[in-house]
Amino acid sequence: MRNCLMSSIAALAGVLMFFSVLHSQTAERSGVARPLTGAPTVDLSGVWEANMSGMQWAEYSFAPNVPPMTPWGKEKYLAAKPSYGPKAVDKSTDYVNPTTGKDVGCLPPGVPRIYIQPFLFEIVQTPGRVVELFEFDHHMRQIFTDGRQHPKDPDLTWMGDSIGWYEGDTLVVDTIGLNDKTWIDRGGLPHSDQLHVTERIRRPASDALEIDITIDDPKAYTKTWSGYRNFKLRPTWNIKEFICADNSDYNEEFINKSGAYNSSTPSKQHAKPAKPIK
Repeated sequence: MRNCLMSSIAALAGVLMFFSVLHSQTAERSGVARPLTGAPTVDLSGVWEANMSGMQWAEYSFAPNVPPMTPWGKEKYLAAKPSYGPKAVDKSTDYVNPTTGKDVGCLPPGVPRIYIQPFLFEIVQTPGRVVELFEFDHHMRQIFTDGRQHPKDPDLTWMGDSIGWYEGDTLVVDTIGLNDKTWIDRGGLPHSDQLHVTERIRRPASDALEIDITIDDPKAYTKTWSGYRNFKLRPTWNIKEFICADNSDYNEEFINKSGAYNSSTPSKQHAKPAKPIK
């Protein structure tokens, strides 16, 4: 009986060791550093609308003051001609939403600027993944919470590579791999492809959402800086279709002249601007 029990224990130990090695090999291949739970510990789901009333600067940025910049960052900032903020001009070079009256940019806002666009967004949570659905031009963002790490050499994209994990009532989101074709906000704050964005997303009340954002970009800024956005729940609202290119004022020539496709760090996918349907 004892020999049978010892054999069973040995067999169980062997099985556990096999799965431990298998998990270790899987983690090594996929860059997994955190436990593969990914189950939400807080409910952030819902349709959210910006709630920054009384803060004029919130129309175009994440904080009221301009952060200290490096010479490279200052040069980029002074050259920008935004549609909003203290540097707003009539003939804007904003690739997303210029206000010249005849030009409409249709390039993605990127992260974190997508949060400033005056449109709804929805959070959908599943075990291992959080999906953000933005009404603005129907952009989608995936945040993987399955324990994986960032790729060692990520493609540089508009929305970047995002991973996240739960710390009690907070979803922490870490994003890298962002191309340098976007601005951080609608006021023309620049960034490089070294941009590292950290978000802490909380739901302090059933009808409220808070996102604290930390910007780390040593090429553009002399130190890290922070901003935030508040949102209110719209439980009876739905995300509607909004297609930027389906606009009579869409101007592909403006897009080509914006410089967004002359980036020093082009995407590895060699994406080209889509032509509007006529």
